[in-house]
Amino acid sequence: MRNFLVLLSFCFVVTNLFAQTPDPAKLKSEGDNALKAKNYAVAFTKYNQYLKQTNYQDSITAFNCGVCADRTKKYADAAKLFDVAIQKNYNVASAYIGKASALRNLNKDSEYLATLQEAMQAAPANATIEKLYAIYYLKEGQAFQKAGNLAKAEESYKHATEVTSKKWKTDALYSLGVLFFNNGAVTLKKAAPLANSDAAKYEAEKKSASDDFQKASTYLEEAVALSPERAEVAKVLGQVKAAM
Repeated sequence: MRNFLVLLSFCFVVTNLFAQTPDPAKLKSEGDNALKAKNYAVAFTKYNQYLKQTNYQDSITAFNCGVCADRTKKYADAAKLFDVAIQKNYNVASAYIGKASALRNLNKDSEYLATLQEAMQAAPANATIEKLYAIYYLKEGQAFQKAGNLAKAEESYKHATEVTSKKWKTDALYSLGVLFFNNGAVTLKKAAPLANSDAAKYEAEKKSASDDFQKASTYLEEAVALSPERAEVAKVLGQVKAAM
């Protein structure tokens, strides 16, 4: 009798556990309906439960769940879910963009950049990926330029030229041209008082400035060739030529 009661109790527990486990197909359907209604919080919950039960095998639902996570500011979840889509080769460019956006919102700069670098290889010439990539390095270059670190600024701006986008490549080349034009002008201005007191040092500084002007000219000429309609680029190139 006691064994019978134990067995009956065990069967009840097992039955209860199965009864409490939602049907995966039902969860997915409820998630789809919530997404259509733009109820992103509910859609995320349903999709997330479904994905956990099915061991994240559904790449499409993982992507959609990532969108819902992003819309509800669950950025850590969004990054993870978009990565599932990437690994399963589904909607790769958009998944990389979603993952990068989530990492940026989490202030994970190194992971954000690494994701963009991967995205550049996985989805070459994608307009949005190139824009994010170029903007990252242009901003970094500006920060280094402001801090007076010419070498690092040049390195960052050069990375921004790696894109195929006409606009962003031109912006990067223009930034390089302005960087060296300004540096040459500052060098020449500081050297001016040496013209009468230390001719040798003055000539050395003058040559350094001339080298910077030459670099500026090269970058700006490339920018003009790429975007001849950009009047501001041609204007600065003219100023550089006049200073040489």
